Amino acid sequence: MNLKEFDNSYLENGHELVCGVDEAGRGPLAGPVVAAAVVFDENVWNDAVNDSKKLSEKKRSLLFNWIVKNALSYGVGIVHHEEIDRINILNASLKAMKTATEKLNIKPDIILVDGNRKFETEVKCHAIVGGDGKSFAIAAASIVAKVTRDEIMKNYAFYYPEYGWYKNKGYPTKEHFEAIKKYGVTPIHRKTFLKKLLITQNNFNLLK
Repeated sequence: MNLKEFDNSYLENGHELVCGVDEAGRGPLAGPVVAAAVVFDENVWNDAVNDSKKLSEKKRSLLFNWIVKNALSYGVGIVHHEEIDRINILNASLKAMKTATEKLNIKPDIILVDGNRKFETEVKCHAIVGGDGKSFAIAAASIVAKVTRDEIMKNYAFYYPEYGWYKNKGYPTKEHFEAIKKYGVTPIHRKTFLKKLLITQNNFNLLK
């Protein structure tokens, strides 16, 4: 069964519009978590669409443009670092996904969410473990979320070039950790993600 056939299998139960939802940015030390919701017509298909983690940055960008052009509707939800610190990353991810579905201009019959947790919604919702590798709509959502978040981090990199965000997008790479130790913590960092580091490195400075 290919990714589109997986989605269309839900149509047999009387559903007409399947929405795929995924997020990007649960693991980074800085920046927002971004979620996307995408709805396609049952006949729309592109065999290049896949889990965003399996695609190159260039390929994701090309597919992002295709998805935006060919989707019946798509929505994006963004929860920034301050709120991630306040409500934790799981709740922030669920909030971003719910927000993404609320921005759709059509109401889907069923929502497929990547992972093992789902958010509260009036629409029937299924959590699909490994969904970005099983569902066409979820894979498309993973691409939209990833490309959107990457662009946000590239913009932040302009203001904080020392941290390598243009390349690492805020993820915990060796380069990123070394920059934190050398330059301190920026206002864009998730402080709860750096709690242990901040305790052990009491000479960190909070950049203004």
